[in-house]
Amino acid sequence: MQQTMQGQGQQPVMQVPPKVITVKDHSYLKDQLSWLLLAMKKCRHFAQECTDPQIAQAIDRAGQMHQRHYTMLLKHLQTDNVTAMQQVQQQMQQMQQ
Repeated sequence: MQQTMQGQGQQPVMQVPPKVITVKDHSYLKDQLSWLLLAMKKCRHFAQECTDPQIAQAIDRAGQMHQRHYTMLLKHLQTDNVTAMQQVQQQMQQMQQ
């Protein structure tokens, strides 16, 4: 796992995402997906309510950005977490021997 420090007193920044998702990670990701979905829905609603076409278009672009982020996050989450956890456990056992 590659990490770099971003200044003194700060948490290391992970350059490569982990191969497994912890329960805490899962909670954070679930929240993020919910927030992105809500933002996307709000943008769609307010773009339809807006009477100024330029503002409606800007709001719609913001909604599309949230949709892209949502889709990208889902794509990253399409992994077999059970198999990955088993591999991590096997590696840990090998290291202890």
